[in-house]
Amino acid sequence: MSMPEDRYVRVGEAKTRYWAEGADGSSVILIHGIGGYVEHWLPSFGSLAEQHHVYALDMLGHGRTDKPPDASYEIADLARFVRDFMEALGIERAAVVGHSLGGAIATRLALTYPSAVSKLVLVASAGFGKEVCMELRLCTTPVVGEALTRPSRSASAQNLKMCVHDQTLVTDESIEFDFEMASLPGAQRSFLKTLRACGGLLSGQSKNMCGPNLDGIGSMDVPVMVVWGRQDKVIPVEHAEVAATGIQNVRVEIFDQCGHTPMLEHPEAFNEVLLEFLAD
Repeated sequence: MSMPEDRYVRVGEAKTRYWAEGADGSSVILIHGIGGYVEHWLPSFGSLAEQHHVYALDMLGHGRTDKPPDASYEIADLARFVRDFMEALGIERAAVVGHSLGGAIATRLALTYPSAVSKLVLVASAGFGKEVCMELRLCTTPVVGEALTRPSRSASAQNLKMCVHDQTLVTDESIEFDFEMASLPGAQRSFLKTLRACGGLLSGQSKNMCGPNLDGIGSMDVPVMVVWGRQDKVIPVEHAEVAATGIQNVRVEIFDQCGHTPMLEHPEAFNEVLLEFLAD
């Protein structure tokens, strides 16, 4: 599996890392979740590039994108960041695939800039209910969050294992890489700012994030696919039904023996349903 070339573009004031491959076909944009980076899409990237012009970006404050200390990480501002990324690269319209927090961002993008989104794929998406794992809720608490998210190999191992059903998928190599990304200057601060903008200890996922998404998704007129792992321990699989409620043109795929990261745990099956949906 070859590694795509790192590219950079200025999005607002932020130097933003992204991958781009595939000369023909419609455009597809991949948005990772909180604490994530473009490498989470590696098992899907090459397959998508064979049929589409595919892009994956490190979101503001994540991966190797800049992490300005004064940036806003509210969901509306993150959706605007993706729209600005599209404008910077001259992408007028794209199918948007979002995982976890990336799903909430993708939904808000489609609601706020409907002409920019042709199809929407929500993978274990945030933004459809307050329920979320206690580990993330605890991290929203001052002082406690700073202690729990201090970069270490053991913390990276624990976080990666929380996201998968099959624990053997977490390798020494994946732990080392996640630790490297978590240790980048400003990464911990940006992670906590993003998390605290999205929820709290008692509230779980915030009304500011969920409310507009829940109110608006049923009125969207673009095709939507919702993908979830039945054994998701981060965001419950029941949110798949919530996300699909009221949508006229929706497809729901639930993967068994799968946690929070279907694209990493069942890449072949995930790629199959994704490519089929994009081609339909």
